[in-house]
Amino acid sequence: MNSAEDKTTEEDTKPPNFGSILLSTAAAAFGVQSNRNRERDFKNGNIWVFIVAGIVFTGLFVVTVFSIVKTVLSSQGL
Repeated sequence: MNSAEDKTTEEDTKPPNFGSILLSTAAAAFGVQSNRNRERDFKNGNIWVFIVAGIVFTGLFVVTVFSIVKTVLSSQGL
């Protein structure tokens, strides 16, 4: 009997689409990316796509946190 890790599906052998790149980037950013998904992404995907997605995600995250802090501080009259 094969273990779940030995099974490969069609999804595991095709390149990742835009949605799976976004989900993988968000999961990796928050530290909840599974080893199976990480291996799938780097086996079938282009590393540069994930690097750019990570940089864009980080930039958007920083801008969002900055905007929230600025809004809260301005609403408090600071």
